[in-house]
Amino acid sequence: MIHEIIRERQHTSARAIDEVSDKWGNSQTVVGPVLSVPYVTFKEDKDGKRTYYRHWSHFLPDDLAVKADVDTDTRHRSIYEVVVYNSKMNISGKFKKPDPAVLNIPVDQFLPGEAIISMGIPDMRGIGEKVNISFGDTIAEFNPGVPTSEVFKEGISVRMPVSGADEFAFNIDLNLRGSGSLNFIPLGRATRVDLHSDWADPSFNGAFLPDHTITEDGFDATWKVLDLNRNFPQAWTGERSGLYESTFGFELFTPNDHYQQSMRSAKYAILFISLTFMLFFFMETINKKRIHPIQYILVGLALSIFFILLLSLSEFIGFNLAYLAAAVATTLLIVVYSSSMLSSKKLTAFLTGLLTAMYGFIYMILQLEDTALLVGSIGLFLILATIMIWSRRVDWYRGVNK
Repeated sequence: MIHEIIRERQHTSARAIDEVSDKWGNSQTVVGPVLSVPYVTFKEDKDGKRTYYRHWSHFLPDDLAVKADVDTDTRHRSIYEVVVYNSKMNISGKFKKPDPAVLNIPVDQFLPGEAIISMGIPDMRGIGEKVNISFGDTIAEFNPGVPTSEVFKEGISVRMPVSGADEFAFNIDLNLRGSGSLNFIPLGRATRVDLHSDWADPSFNGAFLPDHTITEDGFDATWKVLDLNRNFPQAWTGERSGLYESTFGFELFTPNDHYQQSMRSAKYAILFISLTFMLFFFMETINKKRIHPIQYILVGLALSIFFILLLSLSEFIGFNLAYLAAAVATTLLIVVYSSSMLSSKKLTAFLTGLLTAMYGFIYMILQLEDTALLVGSIGLFLILATIMIWSRRVDWYRGVNK
């Protein structure tokens, strides 16, 4: 039941994150720029009448460089916090003059005067300002939408005739909001992405890992990708699959969020209750003092309430303070209740120390990430070994020490 409550609250939190993200901007994957040039083909019927068909050829930049500054912010939806970002990018590089011979397109069927430059942006709501492009000697403003969905379905584009020069340098400034993650696709023959952010816990994902430096104030990451590292060419006609398989970037990773930590702590509930019951059973056996099943149940319920307190408090004051408050409250409740039935200050003090040690042990495991399983398994082995060694002196049939 506790697991279900945690999952329900986690689901409610995810809905709140989705609602904020839908208004601010979802995860973004920046694709482009791509130079697309139309060409025509025709068929002749038996009477010599021609039917023309329009197609698209696509050319990728020779060099692609992206410099991005990503600033994060925290938005609130009810009691839930949502981390979003605002990125400022400068995208530069150069295209070679598109050569139809590379794609076996006849020159007289190639239409460079109707070429377009397009960029793929999955969530257009994240665009913060007008987007301009400097292309060769031309400066133009992007328009919403793309005339062909052969490369990507959502994005921006601008009509950009290509003729005359052998290469065209481009420069684009893009302000883009989003949440969750920011990704890129290495379209250049040589692609370099330099990214700086104030987020101190990035999770680098995708097909390529960067050289990076992470500090308490944020991180710097640099990706360098060649065309030989990916599985698509520099030019093609029609649709092309496999572009998004080369995506790389980073995710706004939240290490050990309080729902995840609450779920991890609840996994120790059965062990925690069992060890406490075993302690009471030893006390009952050694001291020949009967403990009623109702008393076991009440103590077990008190131990279970700890996890509900932990979950509810962590949504308001954070996991660490919530854990301390719930652990202290539960320990005091059990100790005060048990002191009357144990009738021994020494046993009461021992119970207090044991509960404190167990709560401390679980908290230590929850703070670990990579070594949590190792430390947890060793700790549980030592606890079990201590119980087995200590209980060797108990005569389980007589209920007294040998």
